[in-house]
Amino acid sequence: MDISKSGESTIAVHGGERRWRGSVTTPIVQSSTFVFQNMEEVALYTAGKKSHYEYGRYGNPTQEAAEKKLAMLEGAECCLLFDCGMSAVSATVFALMKMGDHIILTDDAYKQTLNFAENFLPRFGIEVTVVPMGDYEKMEAAIRKNTVMLFSESPTNPYLNIADLARISELGRKHKITTVIDSTFGGPYNQKPLKTGIDIVIHSGTKFLAGHNDILSGAVMTSRKFFGRIKDFQKMTGGVPDPNSCFLLLRGLKTYSLRMERQNQTALEVAQRLEKHPKIKRVYYPALPSHRQHKLAKEQMRGFGGVVTFDVKGNLEQTLKFLDTLKLCLIAPSLGGPESLITHPATVTYYAMTRDERIAIGITDELVRLAVGFEDVEDIIADLDQALAVI
Repeated sequence: MDISKSGESTIAVHGGERRWRGSVTTPIVQSSTFVFQNMEEVALYTAGKKSHYEYGRYGNPTQEAAEKKLAMLEGAECCLLFDCGMSAVSATVFALMKMGDHIILTDDAYKQTLNFAENFLPRFGIEVTVVPMGDYEKMEAAIRKNTVMLFSESPTNPYLNIADLARISELGRKHKITTVIDSTFGGPYNQKPLKTGIDIVIHSGTKFLAGHNDILSGAVMTSRKFFGRIKDFQKMTGGVPDPNSCFLLLRGLKTYSLRMERQNQTALEVAQRLEKHPKIKRVYYPALPSHRQHKLAKEQMRGFGGVVTFDVKGNLEQTLKFLDTLKLCLIAPSLGGPESLITHPATVTYYAMTRDERIAIGITDELVRLAVGFEDVEDIIADLDQALAVI
């Protein structure tokens, strides 16, 4: 049976697995180096005539099993795992760009992605332009002769804006530019950017893919055209995941489809209830008709993810009091795991900025981001209700 042609839940359970001596699960190959039986085997390996593991920085059987499973889920030719999402981002950019090249990013990309692009890439002679999310005319106008990459996210953090993946891929083809989408908040269950023509998809595997708040991981999904260059960069610079994290990622992926179905539904119910709450000013969730890219989200997404962002009707003091009163939802800056996590972007993520600087980029005092977990939806809503009651 060709597992790659099976349904997503079947792929999540069986895809890429390397069962050893009858084991149901892929074992953890906790080895930093691998033995050759003789020098003839070495010669065949170095000549490219026989596959063989050599050194942990170049690959590991547990890692390879997780990569194959993810590639099947995403519909990619290749997957390369990293030790975290930002390693995946930085390796992709550095592997495919050089001094004198130009990259275009959208302005509500992940904070550390923007920080990396604006504050580090210029040190290496790479030019950077940041354009407004959703303004494809400005994106095209920003393209220069030396532009080699368009980088965006969808959905974005924290406002869950939706990029028009088809338009970005069209711009890439038209101008012969590599297109990259960070799909962490969507995931391969909810959207498949590669099918729209996007060249490279990046994930923080820490979030929905692993799904248990217990590992760091990053993933790059792409074609063989780009894979070799990114892999070579990783071989030289590191950023590889450890075998135990790969095993935990494999374990998490087996329930990926089930988890996403649950979190999609929970987030939708929470968003709908919050939108009707008298102490909530506005809710940002792509499934809601009030979301500015609702129509686009419906066209290119199967589900809308487990994150709901909203504005509390009040000031900073009242918003912080609301957060402090929560009992079930935990104050923590991540998403995708069993526990519902809630965070206050202004004080947790953008604390280094002044209030005016934060507000200029849309991060208000009243903004809250909730990542729903696996708890019963009525319990999550009850916790939000009791905390809102105090303000």
